[in-house]
Amino acid sequence: MGGALVECYSGSEYAERPTALHWSGQRLEVEEVERQARTPQGKVFWVRCAGGTRFKLEYDLEEDRWDIETL
Repeated sequence: MGGALVECYSGSEYAERPTALHWSGQRLEVEEVERQARTPQGKVFWVRCAGGTRFKLEYDLEEDRWDIETL
């Protein structure tokens, strides 16, 4: 899903930690960031939301865009 809506905690830089995402018309709070990485394009987070649903969140810094993928 391109151009997805992800809410983040942003302290010293944008998107330090995702706190919620919007998926299938629902707002899902992130319960745990299981893993994160930096790529040449931006940041990637593997998260678990309420109910155990897991997602891969990719932030493209140049495009200023989030992509969400279910796992």
